[in-house]
Amino acid sequence: MVVLRGAGRCFSAGHDLGDIATGEKLPRANYQAHVIERLANLPLPVISAVHGHCYTGALELALAGDIILAAESAKFADTHARWALTPVWGLSQRLPRRVGTFRAREMMFTCRTYSGREAEAMGLANTCVPDEGFEVAIDALAAEIAANSSFSHAANKRLVTHTDGLPITAGLAHEIYNGEGVGPDMRDRIAAFAARAKK
Repeated sequence: MVVLRGAGRCFSAGHDLGDIATGEKLPRANYQAHVIERLANLPLPVISAVHGHCYTGALELALAGDIILAAESAKFADTHARWALTPVWGLSQRLPRRVGTFRAREMMFTCRTYSGREAEAMGLANTCVPDEGFEVAIDALAAEIAANSSFSHAANKRLVTHTDGLPITAGLAHEIYNGEGVGPDMRDRIAAFAARAKK
């Protein structure tokens, strides 16, 4: 599992506007978009743990997570339109899928800042916790996920990703015929459960 977070006062204030204005030299075309896409497609759960500012490019990065855990201090905004820019790192696709198309349009058109609690209410963040409990909440969520099968995590993530946007009949058929079934740790996990139940 990956926990993606910022060090210091915030998750990230976003892409440096000076670099955008002067034209930055990248290792390859669309470098950041490729990095974010690789993060989103990792075959393991990705938690974006957001405190403080999470603006624009940082929001695009956070949206690569499977789960967004927000501190109350979190401040989410898409400010592309403030700077006469458009998303190129996935926001136009990931944000509407997370919060719905009309809420995404509101965020994109107004450039308004949303608190951690507002992000939770709209479905942008899965959960919002008080700042003083943020570290404990990250550790608890990571431990809860890590206790389960990495085989299942990877297989379930593929199922959800590959069927996103399909009609339910097509999605169900995909699950039935393309599901990966039983993992290599299944017998050990059931045996451990049975042993605990006997005690």
